[in-house]
Amino acid sequence: MIIGKIDYINLLPFYVFLRRHLHSSERAALEYRKGAPRHINTLLRKGRVEAAVISSIHSAKYRCSDFGIVAHKEVLSVLVCPGEAQEDTESETSNRLARILQVQGRILIGDKALKIKNPHGCKDLAKLWYDKYHLPFVFARFCYRKNAKKYQQLADKFLSTRVKIPYYLVRRYAARSDLSIKELYAYLARIHYRIGHKEKRALKKFLYLAKK
Repeated sequence: MIIGKIDYINLLPFYVFLRRHLHSSERAALEYRKGAPRHINTLLRKGRVEAAVISSIHSAKYRCSDFGIVAHKEVLSVLVCPGEAQEDTESETSNRLARILQVQGRILIGDKALKIKNPHGCKDLAKLWYDKYHLPFVFARFCYRKNAKKYQQLADKFLSTRVKIPYYLVRRYAARSDLSIKELYAYLARIHYRIGHKEKRALKKFLYLAKK
């Protein structure tokens, strides 16, 4: 398996799962092929990885599983804050979502957003989407270029497995991101991974609006 890795806390459960199911050489390849969402999108497009969790805005080009990054209402890690309009260089989906929702400002995702302790004036894009359409928002999907059966089985197994994250890994992420362990657990509790009926409706609507 050749899988791209986005080193974000919201995908930590998946990578803990992979460490238990990949061979040592595959785990080493996973660490080698990691980066921000935009970089992983490029690796998949160029065929340098076979599968990856990629931005929803690009996912229509590939075969994808029902595993993704889903937010129901507030997510905390995708914000638009007051200031000069500035898109985030790491997430094309978040940038497009802000345009669809017609909100302007400085877009922050991931650790940069979570570090804002008192986000006065900032708007949570997932909540704005829910308030407008009464649907969850799918930020990313696990997609693949080849070996469909293998990657579908992997995604299905992850979705049916209750993954326990080792405390030392959460502590490591907390130290790296300057967030408390309590804050990280609170954030992870807001993330969902199964793309069901409502999520597919939401994704279809987002991709339709993104073309306009």
